[in-house]
Amino acid sequence: MPSTRGYNNSVPAATADDDEPDFVYDVVENDPDPAYVVTPENEHEFFRVVCDRELNTIQTFYLLPSDQEELRRYAHFHRMMFLVMGSRNYVGPVQQILTAPTRRRKRILDVGTGGGLWCVLAMEMAEEFPNAIVYGADVAPIQPRLVPPNCNFELFDAQRIPFPNEYFDLVHARCVHIGIRNYPEFLREIARVLRPGGIVILAETEINALSEDKMPIEAGHTGGAPGWHALWDQYRRCLAGHGVDTSVPTRLRALLSDTNAFDNIIAQEAAIPIGFWPKGKSNPGLLTIGQYSWMEQDLFLTALRPLFMSYGLTEHRAKVLIEDAQHDLYYPNTRPYTCLHITHARKRSSWSPPSATRYQ
Repeated sequence: MPSTRGYNNSVPAATADDDEPDFVYDVVENDPDPAYVVTPENEHEFFRVVCDRELNTIQTFYLLPSDQEELRRYAHFHRMMFLVMGSRNYVGPVQQILTAPTRRRKRILDVGTGGGLWCVLAMEMAEEFPNAIVYGADVAPIQPRLVPPNCNFELFDAQRIPFPNEYFDLVHARCVHIGIRNYPEFLREIARVLRPGGIVILAETEINALSEDKMPIEAGHTGGAPGWHALWDQYRRCLAGHGVDTSVPTRLRALLSDTNAFDNIIAQEAAIPIGFWPKGKSNPGLLTIGQYSWMEQDLFLTALRPLFMSYGLTEHRAKVLIEDAQHDLYYPNTRPYTCLHITHARKRSSWSPPSATRYQ
């Protein structure tokens, strides 16, 4: 459902130096679906309450919350990611692409922007690249209202991106696959809106209970974290029940390759500790990464309650799953880890979308 909102309408209009007019999705003519414009009067329409948490109303099978507690979780995850990527917000030749001389404004799309941290915090994307226009997209209006003048937020389901072909120079999407039922089609949509030579950056975490060296934690007490294992096992079942492919994080390279739209595909992964034990002079930032990861996971456990109960679990069963996992997080006999997969690639100049998928 293509839709939008305009929290910041100060994106500059096209200038005489542009090779084409800027597309601003605040007014859409001949669109079969009405545009969403969020106002203080109608903002409540974009939220529903499930198990005392606010969830979005646009993508109803995405059952993680969209509220202030979830924003705190996003903040911990964002800071952890920033450190994992070497105190940067991106991998690959982003600076080369966004600072290359051109007659037009460069454009960036952040899919699943959440609280908009990647887009708007000081020293981050909108300020690091002031000559680029940054768009953050999500299914809930939970982003800040005061943002840099080159930043806009849009409200739409990422399974159909409401922008013209070859519009963006960079598309960034992290931790979005749990809200997408057809990830290959999502990648084709990214290829459609990306300019030839543009870059896509994907980041997803595995949906598994892992220990050191990315070894799976065994079920039951033999694995040392029975509650932790049980919760992640149930999480995978719930996602699969909603049509989500939980193997996507480990297959990002192959999925990009299968589109035939990308070259220079580079896949990386990192084992992220969840806790306060990492030590060592060789990587002094690992302790801070582990701390942010622990705080994010602590909030994530309670965020799963709406998903569990929508899947048919009783309130008691959901409560037990979360509390047992919390026990293993707070008093670990086995040190938990997560595995982060980051993949970037360049759009092929020779690829063009099928005519049926061109944005009208």
